[in-house]
Amino acid sequence: MILYILRGAFILLAASVTALYLLPFQEQSQASFSTVVLLMGLTLGAAGVIVAVDSLFKRKQLSAMSGVFLGLLAGLLIAYALSFVVDLISRLARPGVKDEISFLNLMQGVKVFIGLVTCYVSISLVLQTKDDFRFVLPYVEFARDVRGNRPMLLDTSIIIDGRILDILDTHLIHSEMVVPKFVLNELQAIADSGDKLRRARGRRGLDVLQKLRDHPRADVTINDTEVEGNEVDQKLVTLAQSLQAKVMTNDYNLNKVATLRGVDVININDLAKALRPVVLPGEPMQVKIVRAGEGPTQGVGFLDDGTMVVVENARQFQGRDIELIVTSTIQTSAGRMIFGRAAPGGGEPDTDAHGGGKGQDGPPGGGDSNPPKTLRPPSGGLASRQPR
Repeated sequence: MILYILRGAFILLAASVTALYLLPFQEQSQASFSTVVLLMGLTLGAAGVIVAVDSLFKRKQLSAMSGVFLGLLAGLLIAYALSFVVDLISRLARPGVKDEISFLNLMQGVKVFIGLVTCYVSISLVLQTKDDFRFVLPYVEFARDVRGNRPMLLDTSIIIDGRILDILDTHLIHSEMVVPKFVLNELQAIADSGDKLRRARGRRGLDVLQKLRDHPRADVTINDTEVEGNEVDQKLVTLAQSLQAKVMTNDYNLNKVATLRGVDVININDLAKALRPVVLPGEPMQVKIVRAGEGPTQGVGFLDDGTMVVVENARQFQGRDIELIVTSTIQTSAGRMIFGRAAPGGGEPDTDAHGGGKGQDGPPGGGDSNPPKTLRPPSGGLASRQPR
């Protein structure tokens, strides 16, 4: 709204200034009315072109504008200094020139050409070396990566995940959070999907985004910049490079691609992994077995944070809490899995069908005869990548 007022005021002032100078000109030179109208139209047309060009480039970079201004100022100062040299040369060469007026006009053209050259060279030099200015002038800088908190671009998966709301409540995030328009469009496309599960996830993402915008500690903006690329991940990395921003996601593949392209990534799964209590082999723990595993004696349970626990000799304890001994853990950016074996006397089986209970020969708990098989995390667990 303010920009529209500014542009209207500019056109009005341009028309007023033109009329202020054209009316005395008409009285003194007795110019025709059509000439005055033509000059007025040309002036207003030039003002309209300036406003149109300003409107065409909606997103301007302050660093580029500052570089152009500084380069133009330096070029004009250099041209002014060199003009004294041109004047000295013209004074020395003037006695031997037949047409003095033509010679002075030529020297004036030389000054203008020198000014154009110095301005171009200065602007080009500043734009190409603006990131190094801080080493030359300590209080002059153009790069955004050395000032304050950098913005964070939110991925579709991190919005659908929703844990960013809990992180905001801890006062750990003070940066501006940017949601690109193409991410918002992807959320809307997921919410309109014909698949019931994807539709529910898309609607959850839109609800989380609304809560983010209403959160008192969140500074969320929607970025409308058009970015080249076919996939959302590619556009996100390109936009992060353009804005010198970080990317917040829990997408393992996006994490790798952004890191390879030099973009800083905040992975929620890595953060959750760093904050989880360390589980060492040999430590006892309790878990509820919720279903059978892929192995013949394996049972699968989940901790409160969604971590999958694969327990050997626990298939018969489905639906019951048992005590187990941790044998190994797997921790990656995609999640964590814990492997263990049922502790001796850790639970009473419902049947003696599959071993591991008291009705079988061999040591209690089945010993180590069946080493753990690697299981893929279920689609609903924390270890899985959120589908897009």
